[in-house]
Amino acid sequence: MDAVTLRQLTAEKGIELSEEQLQQFEKYYELLVEWNEKMNLTGITEKQQVYEKHFYDSITPAFYYTFTGAESLIDVGSGAGFPGIPLKICFPSLKLTILDSLNKRLVFLQEVARQLGLVDISFVHSRAEDAGKDKKYRDRFDLVTARAVARMSVLAELCLPFVKPGGAFLVMKGADIEAELNEGKKAIKVLGGKTERVETFELPEEKAERNIIIIRKQQKTPSVYPRKAGTPAKKPIV
Repeated sequence: MDAVTLRQLTAEKGIELSEEQLQQFEKYYELLVEWNEKMNLTGITEKQQVYEKHFYDSITPAFYYTFTGAESLIDVGSGAGFPGIPLKICFPSLKLTILDSLNKRLVFLQEVARQLGLVDISFVHSRAEDAGKDKKYRDRFDLVTARAVARMSVLAELCLPFVKPGGAFLVMKGADIEAELNEGKKAIKVLGGKTERVETFELPEEKAERNIIIIRKQQKTPSVYPRKAGTPAKKPIV
């Protein structure tokens, strides 16, 4: 996959990318490869694979959930910026917050934002369990995204506290999620969410299965959650 194919595929889903946006993706790719030599950002550096497995894959939540009305998004455990940065490129008016526990990754992403000319981005160096207790972030966001961060039973506790009631948590997963979804049912409910639907699709070239779980926040998360850092992973709500 390349920039031209990315544009064609997103256009089919109603997302029209301008020349400037395509140039932003190209620059992002260059920076990713350059910085990856200094620090471990991704195991995928071949251009066609980055475009499919990182850029295209990051945009897919917008194929199944309308982003046009959303003002704010927090990307939890963003890593090298996925899916937050590609979504921000596609939807420039989105107020994006990127949360990551590793500061050097945030330094990279600040440089990406600067060189791509992206505005309205905040970078938060914190564990999700700590930031989820902070009034600045708790119950504040229209949308929360997470990609390859943790199992559903743990992820719900890390992410749902950030979603404002009525907002949505968009969970990005690979194949075979049924057992994980069943295991996560209790946590989702306890934390104030309800699974609205699951969208299953394949990447266009590699044909690998992907799933997007759309969880609606129905009520505020009880104040005891999230528990202190490390506890959700050790003692998930099941």
